[in-house]
Amino acid sequence: MEKIQLLPFITIEGIGAASGIVYLDNSLFIVSDNSNFLYQYRITEKSLEKIKLFENRPEISPKKDKADFEALTLFDNKLYLFGSGSSKIRNTRVTYNLENKEVKEKNLTRIYKRLADTISIAADELNIEGVISTEELTYFFQRGNGANAQNGVFCYDNKSKTVQFKLITLPKLKGVAATFTDAILVEDKIFFLAAAEDTLSTYDDGEILGSLIGRMNLQTMAVDFTEKISDTNKFEGLTLHKKTATQMEFLLCEDNDNEVMKTDIYLLKLETNFWF
Repeated sequence: MEKIQLLPFITIEGIGAASGIVYLDNSLFIVSDNSNFLYQYRITEKSLEKIKLFENRPEISPKKDKADFEALTLFDNKLYLFGSGSSKIRNTRVTYNLENKEVKEKNLTRIYKRLADTISIAADELNIEGVISTEELTYFFQRGNGANAQNGVFCYDNKSKTVQFKLITLPKLKGVAATFTDAILVEDKIFFLAAAEDTLSTYDDGEILGSLIGRMNLQTMAVDFTEKISDTNKFEGLTLHKKTATQMEFLLCEDNDNEVMKTDIYLLKLETNFWF
């Protein structure tokens, strides 16, 4: 058996531009960067539920008006949806309580400004694509595909509100540096996705040049390994599906950068001796 395999898993009708995914109790929770809804797809029943996040907003927003949810993370039985921060309207965090189904909204403008100021970039250069939450720290994964090309991780201290930034250089795909598109914590290791896109804008899309997966040390932020997994897909969402002594399985979603309301979910299998 190959040490790494990328396979089709399911296709979900009714969701487009998928940008974040969480697998929980045989359901997929998915966010879309142009939608004002959180989606829950029950795999066994093949049913899709749409969870409204805002009053008086349509399901799909035009590009200039979208909240641009690019990160979805699970912590303490709550799902957190984060806007990318690349414009004022994209500075929102929404919390969905899985127990009581309550939806709460928070403006992150002050926090996002602190992140941007830490690395001296303009507000529209911020591009948060992944978030990992712990009791002490929140890790914001900055996709450094803007003009200043600062790809890395903000470590935000939840108590002191201080910020540290670790610059992360990733391999090039077809001559363009790959930059973060999502990250998750598995035990004490960070697994991340990155994609290469032929653009210097955090706002405008470019030609997709491929995607890779990698692993980082949570304490040092050192990259243990990276491996290209596609020449053509821009994978933007990553979640753990299954872990055994010999294999890890992840589910991935991709953003096709089009208006089609259909999402392909992929299964990525890694042999655990892959990185040894």
